[in-house]
Order: sequence, then C-alpha cells, then structure tokens
Amino acid sequence: MQAATLEGGFQDAPIAAAAAFRQIMNAMARPGMISTVAGATPPAPLSTAAGVVILTLCDPDTPLYLAPSRDTPEARGWITFHTGAPIAAAKDAMFALGAWDELPLDAFAIGTPEYPDRSVTCIVETNTLTAKGATLEGPGIKDQAQLSLPELQAFQRNATLFPLGLDFIFTCAERLAALPRTTKVS
Repeated sequence: MQAATLEGGFQDAPIAAAAAFRQIMNAMARPGMISTVAGATPPAPLSTAAGVVILTLCDPDTPLYLAPSRDTPEARGWITFHTGAPIAAAKDAMFALGAWDELPLDAFAIGTPEYPDRSVTCIVETNTLTAKGATLEGPGIKDQAQLSLPELQAFQRNATLFPLGLDFIFTCAERLAALPRTTKVS
C-alpha cells in the first residue's frame, strides 16, 4: 500500500469529523454561504474541501460514484482506506463526486415518495466558488443569497421535484457551499 493512501486523513478523527460535520450541515442549512474547511489532504485531483466532505459523510454503508476525472487509483485507494465507502455505479450511489459536466444527474436516485431521503448528494468540484451569480431563495435564506452555479436550469428543475431531488455540495480548494433541493434558483 502506498504512503499517499495512508496519509491525508483527519489527524484527530473524532474532533475533526465533528467540526467538519457541523460546517457541512451549516452550509446545507444556509444555502449559498461559503465556508472554509480543513483537515484533509486527499490525493490529486480531489480538493481539500471534497476530501473533508468524503471523510465526514462517507462510510462503508454509503456507495460513492466517482466521475471519470476523479476516478483514479490514488483517489480510490485513499477513499477506501479512510472511509471504507464502496465505489459504485451512478444508479447505486448515495454520494457522487466530480466536475459538473461529468455528473450523470439523470442516473442518480432522487428518492421515492415514501423515502425522499434515499437520494444522491452530489459533491461538485468547481474552479470558482463565489457569492455572485444565481439568486437563491428558500429555507435558510433571509431574503436572497447568490452563488456561482455551473448552470441554472438543472437546479430549477431539481427544485420542482421537492420533496424528491438531489442535494448539492460545491467544493473549490478549501471552500464549500451547499444547495439543498429546497432552494429556489433564478
């Protein structure tokens, strides 16, 4: 096993994971808010923020889809060693990681009327993450928020599916922001 696979996880896992979980949940509760996270050093091409999200939310019971650009032997080894999360096909995933143009959104589970929580959370790696661009409204947003999104139509369509739909976590370097399915995008 290569040293890079063994390295890069949380130093004090219980404390770091709890702090990261709080930041991720705050991002979900406040769509458009950008947070800085730390504690993970995943192998390229994964960002620090994506590594933090994976270490915090993935485990042996949460299959993860990796888009082609993120599906490297180093990334697979690191994810498997640190989380035990199985790498899965899009149709079987609970989480998905990749660049926007690589994620097969229509292949991901959006939940069922009985179990809307059985949907995929997409971890979208971006080159830019700013509080400019699309206008966000809905739960957790006082009036309006703004967030740089890769497009509008997919998120507008997703919001119409509520209570079904996908949830999104955008990552860029050490920053992350979330867009839950409850958020209206214009």
